[in-house]
Amino acid sequence: MSHSHFIIHKPYGYLSQFIYELKRKKKLLGELHDFPKGTMAIGRLDEDSEGLLLLTTDGMMSEIIRSKKVDKEYYVQVDGIINQEAIEQLQKGVEIGFNGTKYITKQCKAFLIIEIPAFGTRGKKIRDERHGPTSWASITVNEGKFRQVRKMTAAVGFPTLRLVRVRIGNVHLNDLQAGEVIEVSDFAIDTNKE
Repeated sequence: MSHSHFIIHKPYGYLSQFIYELKRKKKLLGELHDFPKGTMAIGRLDEDSEGLLLLTTDGMMSEIIRSKKVDKEYYVQVDGIINQEAIEQLQKGVEIGFNGTKYITKQCKAFLIIEIPAFGTRGKKIRDERHGPTSWASITVNEGKFRQVRKMTAAVGFPTLRLVRVRIGNVHLNDLQAGEVIEVSDFAIDTNKE
């Protein structure tokens, strides 16, 4: 049986799902493209997060990509000018709350981003300069706790204002525009860790 695979740039304000049972009207992935029956998102991005999302009809592919063998890189815009000390704390692991218990995140890659990424404006305005400066950092993790990256930046004193996933393994967002969908024959995900 052949499977379908898609690379999408999930826009701000969309749920990473196709069905939403509650009464409130939500924007769903099915509004972006006519996906085949059985298509599922591999992992999730919160409604207020954006960026790279992979979709597939292949459950085994989903398992591989969601595993700890595959890095996920995020660009985060934070409140304030993030410093090297905070970056080093993120790299070593920080304590966050998860399911009512404390959790220490695993070591990760993190660095300051000097040049502001050209993602364009978000669906909802973040805020303006009157509220103080913002800055950007890159955080690469291979675990996926609920709202983990947001909790990590908050733990070091720099709450996340905007979060964009830019890479899953060796698949990059590149210049894919918000809402754009590309069908591919395979993700060719590299699971070999350095």
